[in-house]
Amino acid sequence: MGDVKDFSDIRRNFEKMPHAFCTKIVAENPNLSHASSSNMLSSIDNPSILNDFPADESTGLLNAANTTDRNSFQNGLQQFVNDATKRLLDVRIQKWVFFSAAWNEIIDHFREEDIISNKEMGNLKFSRFPHFKQPIYLPVFQTAGVVDQCVRDVETAIDEQLADAPLRALPDTSVFKMILEDHTKTVAVAEVWELGSYVIRMLLGDVHQHETKAIGDIMSIWAEQGNLNENLNIRKLRGVMTSLAGVIATLQGGLSRRKPSKNLRAGAPAAPAWTPEPSDPSGQKRTSMMRPSGNMKRAASTNSLSNLKETPSLSPASFSPGTLKTKTKKGGRDAAAVNVVILDALRDNVRDKFRGFVGQLKGMLKSTPQSRDVADRLTFLLSMENGFIWNDTYASNQLDIVSQDILFKNVLSKVDGLISAHPDDVEPKSKEAKRRLAFFVNSLFMDMPTSPNMHDMMSFSVMTPFYGEDVCYSRADLEKKEKTLGVSVLLYLQTLYKGDWVNFLERLKLKEEDAGKIWNKKYLTEVRRWASMRAQTLSRTVAGMMMNEKALRLLAKLEGHDADSTNDLLCEKFGYVVACQIYGTMKRQQNPKAEDIEDLMHRFPHLRVAYIDNVRVNRDGEPLFFSVLVKSDGEGNIKEVFRVRLPGNPVIGEGKPENQNHAIIFTRGEFLQTIDMNQEGYFEESLKMRNALQEFDSGASTDQPGRDIPTTILGLREHIFTGSVSSLANYMALQETSFVTLGQRVLNKPLCSRLHYGHPDVFDKLFFMTRGGVSKASKGINLSEDIFAGYNNVVRGGSVAFKEYVQVGKGRDVGSQQIYQFEAKLSQGNAEQSLSRDVYRMCQRLDIFRVLSFYFGGIGFYIGNVITVFTIYLVCYLMLGLALFDCEKIGDRKITPEGTLQMLLGGMGLLNTLPLFATLGVEKGWWNSLLEIFQVFATGGPIHFMFHIQTKAHYFAQTILVGGAKYRATGRGFVTQHAPFDENYRFFASSHLYLGIELGAALVLMGVYTDAGQYFGRTWSLWLAAISFCAAPFWFNPLTFDWSVVMRDYDVWRRWMVGGGGGVNKSWDVWWTEENQHYKKLGFMSKLFYAAKGLVLLGMGEGIRRSDLLLNDATLNKPWVSVSTLLGLLGGLMVVGRVVEKITGGGRGGVVQGGWSRGIRILITLSMLACIGLIFKEDTNMIRFAIAGYYMVGAVAQLLLLVFGAALVKPVYRVHDYVVGHIIFSVLFTLASLQVPSTIQTWLLYHNALSSDVVVEDILKYSRIKEGREDGGEDDALGQVQELRKLLAKQEQAIERLQRGKGGAGGEERGGGGLTAEHRNESTDAIAALVSSTSVGEDLANARTKVDHGFTSMSNLNVWGGMSGVSEEGEGRGSDASTGVGGMGGSGGGGSAGSMGSGSAASGSAASVAADDFRFAQPDALPPR
Repeated sequence: MGDVKDFSDIRRNFEKMPHAFCTKIVAENPNLSHASSSNMLSSIDNPSILNDFPADESTGLLNAANTTDRNSFQNGLQQFVNDATKRLLDVRIQKWVFFSAAWNEIIDHFREEDIISNKEMGNLKFSRFPHFKQPIYLPVFQTAGVVDQCVRDVETAIDEQLADAPLRALPDTSVFKMILEDHTKTVAVAEVWELGSYVIRMLLGDVHQHETKAIGDIMSIWAEQGNLNENLNIRKLRGVMTSLAGVIATLQGGLSRRKPSKNLRAGAPAAPAWTPEPSDPSGQKRTSMMRPSGNMKRAASTNSLSNLKETPSLSPASFSPGTLKTKTKKGGRDAAAVNVVILDALRDNVRDKFRGFVGQLKGMLKSTPQSRDVADRLTFLLSMENGFIWNDTYASNQLDIVSQDILFKNVLSKVDGLISAHPDDVEPKSKEAKRRLAFFVNSLFMDMPTSPNMHDMMSFSVMTPFYGEDVCYSRADLEKKEKTLGVSVLLYLQTLYKGDWVNFLERLKLKEEDAGKIWNKKYLTEVRRWASMRAQTLSRTVAGMMMNEKALRLLAKLEGHDADSTNDLLCEKFGYVVACQIYGTMKRQQNPKAEDIEDLMHRFPHLRVAYIDNVRVNRDGEPLFFSVLVKSDGEGNIKEVFRVRLPGNPVIGEGKPENQNHAIIFTRGEFLQTIDMNQEGYFEESLKMRNALQEFDSGASTDQPGRDIPTTILGLREHIFTGSVSSLANYMALQETSFVTLGQRVLNKPLCSRLHYGHPDVFDKLFFMTRGGVSKASKGINLSEDIFAGYNNVVRGGSVAFKEYVQVGKGRDVGSQQIYQFEAKLSQGNAEQSLSRDVYRMCQRLDIFRVLSFYFGGIGFYIGNVITVFTIYLVCYLMLGLALFDCEKIGDRKITPEGTLQMLLGGMGLLNTLPLFATLGVEKGWWNSLLEIFQVFATGGPIHFMFHIQTKAHYFAQTILVGGAKYRATGRGFVTQHAPFDENYRFFASSHLYLGIELGAALVLMGVYTDAGQYFGRTWSLWLAAISFCAAPFWFNPLTFDWSVVMRDYDVWRRWMVGGGGGVNKSWDVWWTEENQHYKKLGFMSKLFYAAKGLVLLGMGEGIRRSDLLLNDATLNKPWVSVSTLLGLLGGLMVVGRVVEKITGGGRGGVVQGGWSRGIRILITLSMLACIGLIFKEDTNMIRFAIAGYYMVGAVAQLLLLVFGAALVKPVYRVHDYVVGHIIFSVLFTLASLQVPSTIQTWLLYHNALSSDVVVEDILKYSRIKEGREDGGEDDALGQVQELRKLLAKQEQAIERLQRGKGGAGGEERGGGGLTAEHRNESTDAIAALVSSTSVGEDLANARTKVDHGFTSMSNLNVWGGMSGVSEEGEGRGSDASTGVGGMGGSGGGGSAGSMGSGSAASGSAASVAADDFRFAQPDALPPR
């Protein structure tokens, strides 16, 4: 693990991979004569020669035989080029052929998934050219830069040798020693010689055949005799290679754009007639023109030249350079011959480059008889009047010929990569592609069982439970816009996976400007599948798991099985059942999801769907329930396979366990892999499933003699693919990474206490079918249904293994509220486990060490969270009590707190990050691991994790004391909008906000009363916990510190607090009643636990009352107004306010309506505040009494709630919620008014897609406004796409400047200040780049305040304008543009106009700005009608 971390490690280990692949993945002793010769090497010219040369493992990899005798290297280079047939017989060559087939299949699947482009696919795949010498050619990424390194090695060798013996001629063995000792370099040089010769011969054609062949033969003889250095000036090799690279680059760039003539031009030398040769098994036409020297094959594909039979044959003597004489007939008479000048820019450029190449080659020759012969031939080649250099017609015809030859262009691309590509340029851009390749390569060197052959492999099935989640996004789903954001799902995915979208358009052969055509019927299905494969949908899971079938097909092909036997073996060895519980109901209701499920069955014929069907025999009778299995019949229809009657309704619990257990009877095979609906499979990982299944047959799972415990559950590694969506998603991914790697590794060995924690574990199906199934279904107690399979397994004598050489993708929750519900569900499920008889029975049978190990890996984690939070609460109030009652001393000696030591001990909590740091360091590298950990801390990761300590503690303790565990549907969609304050308050108030505010108040009072000193050293950790409980819901919520959003949230929250009904989303009363229903179910002992809290509050209140805080002697300071009078006035105002509220109905339809009623309420409120202020001013004792009274009322309310229920104390808790809400809003208003915190939040959450919607919202304002003005058809959509593209480009440029260290919109760009490609997250580059600009957030806030809600800043001034980075040329005017467009679209309403003031001058100015900026928003061209 961790030996291959990045792409450079893949290159370094590439030569070892074929042996590892064939040893572990391909079955032992496959039928090589059938598999390799027939399937892989069928294109070799002389297969009969295979019997003449034995294969030997001692030979080198893709090279001549390895030997310690240095003299054998003398002819090594030439032998490598010439002895292709012998090398094909090498066992290692066969391994390379096998591996290349699998590798190319993996890369093809990468391309199908659109994570790489066509060019990247070409760089990653092995090349195979029919009728060439080598069966395979190394991928470009492996040989990129190698030729240049070889040139440097030769130059270095010559310099070193000349320094020692300047007058002595160097032998070739010394010059090429470094090349011959390196296999990759030798292969690269041989490929350049062979393929480069082919390109030159094809380009020059038959006219130059004699000269090119002779030159090649002479140089071959020099190489064989070791005389290259005697006849060539090797130091000039770099110039030759540079000139050749220029020729190749010119051809590469020009041929792709060339439009060849339909018929070859007359006036060129005659070409030989084309006839198929008998030795060509493919029947392709071959030409003698394509005859490399003795080092190359004599045939290649020329299908595109079939029309040459109609070309007139002209003798070279009749040719005149630069002109073409033709005879035409007009009116039955011969017209005069005319001279036609052929204009061909590519031809002229290629000629110039080729002349330079030949000149460099001639300059490389030394003055020897043989080299002079080569020089004369090169001169003759350049001077032939009927040849490529001087005959325009012939040269143009040759370029037309090669431009239509697919084989030539493939070879040309390969040569270009060999001699011109840099290693960094040929790496895939997708981080996901590099990660998957690195893991696959790394896994080949892990310990795993060898693979059996297809007949002997263990059979298995995959099962996925499904209820009503998304199957495949429809067009309506993709065009649906979020109510708050206004961003469609498709556009969100296009932005989040920008590189994948570009690759997708390339696969569909669409240009970016043609993106509006994606909704055409031709492309609609592909667009739906592309989007669904990037969400947590059933189609993504099914497509991934069906990779097992494709992988087995490839392995069967490698082992020599024909198509019929392969199909039979697949039906026997693999099956996939999706347990769609309500598919029958969907079908009857004509739900589109049923059609999508059927589409999956048609796409994957081996897919089966099981569902529960209920049939009512008569009107009064009970319905009958059946387990039904259906499949596709291959003709577009769904066929029922089995129908099994059930004794009754099988759903007695949450539904998922029953869904799995009823479908298990339809699975076939010896083993069952359970895959959840939010998981995916990979083709390269499916190749290793045969090896993984062998773990069940590896013998006893313990080293103790006499105890052969069978392996009944096999755990596999998971990769969280949603980690790039947001910072919160990244935290969840890291948390899961720590658990599914290091955590489960330790639980497996040495603790021997790993259980079943969910999918993608593989079960011994027979073992579990006879022991109750793979999960338990009792409602409540089996909330976490999967873990009970692990308990059942341990009790009944099974064991669990865990292997990490196979990984399965898994999605996690990405939003704050989703994660909260997920953690709450796990905590409640774990609490129910603690009360279950399964845990009791298991603990009764385990030894003390395994019991402690189980506690550590299971319920002990949640109990530890409860103890942690209880300790924080206890320590906080203990220190406050000591300060309040003046007990911070022993006798007359004060306690000396060790604050520094406490800080040191608290800092040791950072050691908890060491396991994660070590895990990431091993797998990604230590520097990358350090950056990852730093990013977690910088973006608020500790706040998130401490926040969820309380989540786990709250729900675990509540379930233990009260019960009430229930399934919480978290949803697996995208979170792309700001969560309103009232929604966050409903989610987090009871579990976090109350406790956070309570701890904060206690710590403030402690600071006031304590005399012990070292306050910060004693309380920093408690403050950190209190702040985490209160701040996390808002810090990880985008737009939280935007002024307009805070104002809107405050208004909505205030109306929710006074709401009278309509559900929990509309009324505080309904929410509070439901939130406190559990108090009715409390037992006596549980009530004592909550009563203890009331007694603590009562004691704190009494301590505050008895203290001398703000003590005031009324006899010495006579008040201006009697406090009793003020209290009476305050009471009277409260009564009057209540009466006025009844009369006016609180502004919601009372008896009296109008603006004056609001004024009366405001006047009463201000009078009450004035009374309270005067009371505190006249008698400061009242402040202390008010604080003490607040604590005492809280204590009494807690006790009354336990005894009499919720109705009696609801008004008290309403006041408390007002206080808590306003404390939080006071902080939000303060931070929003400063404006800077909003920018800091966006910057710190740089990789957080949740905050990027700030940018996306304003980028898409034009499309929303335009949609509001008129019906958006496809023409309008095209204009929107064009506009969005321009705005996205502008935002990306702004962010690029910020990444390079720029502070504003102006200035020159500097390099080296941004993130490197290695440290960036490619899947979120588009969004992450957008959220970094200083001007972006400011422009957005200004746009929102003017367009959406009518707010500017707190001072009603346009404070954003000066910070928006406006330049003199008009760049960065997003805020004004927003105002203008908003005015035209009517988005702002009266609020926007009011905030801008009145007067014709202001209106005219605003109108002009709007007009100017709207012109910026126009598309470049009108869409087609």
